[in-house]
Amino acid sequence: MSSSTFFIEIKGRVQGVGFRPFIYRLAKEKGFGGWVMNDNTGVKIKINAEHHDVMRFTDTIRNTAPEVAEIKSIDVVQTEAEAFFDFQIRKSKNHSQRITEISPDIAICKDCLQDLKTQTHRINYPLINCTNCGPRFSIIKEIPYDRHQTTMHHFQMCNRCKEEYTNILDRRFHAQPVACNHCGPQYELLAEGVKYSNFKNILSKTVSYLNEGKIIALKSTGGYHLVCDALNIHAVETLRQRKLRDAKPFAVMFRDINTLEKYAHLNKNEKTLIQSWIKPIVLLKERKMLAPSVSPGLNTIGAILPYMPFHYLLFEKLNTPALVLTSGNLSDEPIVISEQEAERKLGSIVDAIISYNREIHNRTDDSVSFISNQKKRIIRRSRGYVPNPVSLNLNAENIFATGGELKNTFCLGKDKSAILSPYIGDMKNLETSDFFESTLRRFKKLFRVQPELITCDMHPDYYTTKFAESFGLPLVKIQHHHAHIASVLAEHHIDDKVIGISFDGTGYGLDGKIWGSEFMVCDLNESRRHFHFDYMKLPGGEKAIKEPWRIALWFLNKLKGNSLDTEKYEFLRSVPNDHIEMVLQAIQKGINVPESCGAGRLFDAVSALLNVCTINRYEAEAPMRLEAMIQQGIAEWYPILFEPTIPLDQLIAYILEDMDNRISPEIISAKFHNTIIQLILEGAKRIRSTTGITRVALSGGTFQNRYILEHSENLLEENGFKVFTNLQVPLNDGGISLGQLAIAAKRRILLCV
Repeated sequence: MSSSTFFIEIKGRVQGVGFRPFIYRLAKEKGFGGWVMNDNTGVKIKINAEHHDVMRFTDTIRNTAPEVAEIKSIDVVQTEAEAFFDFQIRKSKNHSQRITEISPDIAICKDCLQDLKTQTHRINYPLINCTNCGPRFSIIKEIPYDRHQTTMHHFQMCNRCKEEYTNILDRRFHAQPVACNHCGPQYELLAEGVKYSNFKNILSKTVSYLNEGKIIALKSTGGYHLVCDALNIHAVETLRQRKLRDAKPFAVMFRDINTLEKYAHLNKNEKTLIQSWIKPIVLLKERKMLAPSVSPGLNTIGAILPYMPFHYLLFEKLNTPALVLTSGNLSDEPIVISEQEAERKLGSIVDAIISYNREIHNRTDDSVSFISNQKKRIIRRSRGYVPNPVSLNLNAENIFATGGELKNTFCLGKDKSAILSPYIGDMKNLETSDFFESTLRRFKKLFRVQPELITCDMHPDYYTTKFAESFGLPLVKIQHHHAHIASVLAEHHIDDKVIGISFDGTGYGLDGKIWGSEFMVCDLNESRRHFHFDYMKLPGGEKAIKEPWRIALWFLNKLKGNSLDTEKYEFLRSVPNDHIEMVLQAIQKGINVPESCGAGRLFDAVSALLNVCTINRYEAEAPMRLEAMIQQGIAEWYPILFEPTIPLDQLIAYILEDMDNRISPEIISAKFHNTIIQLILEGAKRIRSTTGITRVALSGGTFQNRYILEHSENLLEENGFKVFTNLQVPLNDGGISLGQLAIAAKRRILLCV
């Protein structure tokens, strides 16, 4: 049988990951004639071969593709016969509005680490990369992904780099950021008004600064980090003082995995995740303490391993095995990305600024993850994940979802894909809203999206709501917790009704009150609330979220009334008497005491009652510290009667009784958490009994509590439920935009919005 001609189209993450050279080498091994090329929809191949050989060829592509590649589909069509005498890589083309996936930034690979010590033109070159690693999303301006469309276009390749770049058999063939000591971007150090450009001196001075307990700003892949010795108590405390960051835990970069294992407990899945090419921050159980103020009041470490060449070169010479590596920004502002901005905003915080002269076009923070029940969960989705799309089973073309107000991401629909922005942050200030709008402009251009339908949260005062309204396009407003559950349905391609359980701190409800303990029946079109916690009052409104002793005092006042003796409670001893009296008067007169049923506020109140945390110095500090103190092995819970709403007075009364009986806070915390888990099960069982639904979706920031998440999943499954949670996007409000997009796409089909 003579060979025929076949056209092969591959879609997925196949650009910027060495895919064309991989195809070339494979085709040459097989003796095929033909060609391979990139365009803005994927990789196209045409070959002469017999049908069974083509099938083996595509199987080999699937099974041996580059590590970072992600193949979504391979389509093979026999076409009109052509004669090919060799196999070639053809020039990229850009001929439609469709797009292919853009690779995220990739941590340095083992081969480049070896080249760092052996290639004469790249000895200790701190920006070394190849087709298997290096910057991608952070430097791209346009697609297809070619050098002239990245921030590398200013740098002219030397003859040696060009030879590698054009050699099909070289690992740097068409590696767009390819460079070396002679032709590539260079580092610079600014300290005490003096700039240093010799890299050997830069490295030496950086090591000296860090060994002396000083603080530096270091330009990384997607923005600047603030760095100091994680074992130096004075250095870490100084960083906190200068950055005005009282207690929020710092991430820590460890020299290597062996060093990390001395300070944290790692299971097999955690090891795999933290050593992956993504190199995220991973939350781990602490084994050995660093400087006490790295993670005050917690028993976890946000750990990360080196992912840039500079990190490795630094640790080779440093005395310390661990560095604080926290975002280089002022409080609540986006991470700094330019040298000028670093000098202006970080100059008063640091003793030296280390930069390089390759522009960061797309800002990305470090991603944050944890492992629960052997599954990866994402807390912050940015470097290494963005702009990976989430595949949908609905057409979301030209839908724009603005996301939530906290931990914001937005989402754009492209065909049956949802493209999420990097982590934007809390929409509190002009700098963050500017970041939101500039990133939107870039994403619309890069992914060729022209919004025709906008979707947002229902909260009338959110920046993201007002921004959505400003477009003057058809607008779909989505209830916050429905969007949470829809994000789970979208990820798992579920289009039927589920029992949705969404627990968080704040979400605008259909009754105008603050929701956050929702037991619902949902699909991608609608939701119906079945149960929730009793409403509690927040004395002082937003102030009660910062000062949870106020919520605890409200519970005491409700339960004790005129018999309340505030001096009896330890958690109130640090609160001035006039503040206590003022809050009690506000409660009694009903002045500024909005109602909330948010699970997060209940955790706040219990944490305050136990005197664990009476002031939230950062978001969710009280619940996080309450979780950290759980005494393991406690199976008891407080028996709560499940009424149309879930009575919290009864729960708090049990806790107060245990406090009076001098039960330890660690045991009370365990019993409280166990009670929440039992309530989740009971709510699901009650809804199942009336609807027959057996699938449960869990979402919302409260489920970032590992104890709650793991035990809830396990208990529900033991009781015959099939449980789904967020895996590709955060459980917190960082996943809201995906849910909004999915609901809008479904309603567009049903209602022709």
